[in-house]
Amino acid sequence: MEAGTRAALPIVPPANERASLIRRAKLLAWLGLGWHAIEATVALVAGLAAGSIALIGFGADSMIEALAGSILIWRFASARAASHGAEHRAQKLISATFYALALYVGVEAVRTLAEGHHPDVSYVGIGLSAFTLVTMPVLAGAKRRVGQRLSSPATESEARQTTLCAYLSAALLIGLGANAVAGWWWADPVTALVICGVAVREGRRAWHGESCCTAAITLTAHDDDCC
Repeated sequence: MEAGTRAALPIVPPANERASLIRRAKLLAWLGLGWHAIEATVALVAGLAAGSIALIGFGADSMIEALAGSILIWRFASARAASHGAEHRAQKLISATFYALALYVGVEAVRTLAEGHHPDVSYVGIGLSAFTLVTMPVLAGAKRRVGQRLSSPATESEARQTTLCAYLSAALLIGLGANAVAGWWWADPVTALVICGVAVREGRRAWHGESCCTAAITLTAHDDDCC
């Protein structure tokens, strides 16, 4: 193997460090899962009350992010912690959650624009998006660092889900704020389309991430499911 190729290979952490990193990844996933459950409930209730597709889409994204966190917890269960196949399946499942979000939000945003639906002002949604915009980058950064040290594409994909939540919070804050301040009703479905586009991009990145066999060098056990 050439020196340049060897330099590109990720470093395998020692077994005790890997176990600690897995515990940290699961803890961060559980923290995200708990917050996204609250976030989804508030966003969906407020979105339905205001007739805001952007806020409903944000709530749907929170549910999908909770699902992504659940997938990651499943991936690092003791029976699968060293499984190449589990890493690969988790990566693909997380990617699929992005596409599910994009499909729902895209269809609803286009329908809202076509019908000219005017959503009500949602100060609850504005407060929720502002809080999420501040907190999610911190959680995403912690997840990303753990994923990089584990050389786990699934963990890094789940971190991108959390980063996406921060992006969407900014877009949602702008859209809801424009509707509240200037009465720009169309800012709400346009914000939803932004959410849709970002979700498609991140889904593509997750789907075409590091393959199962490439990631296999970071794991300590063989798994017949790989490739």
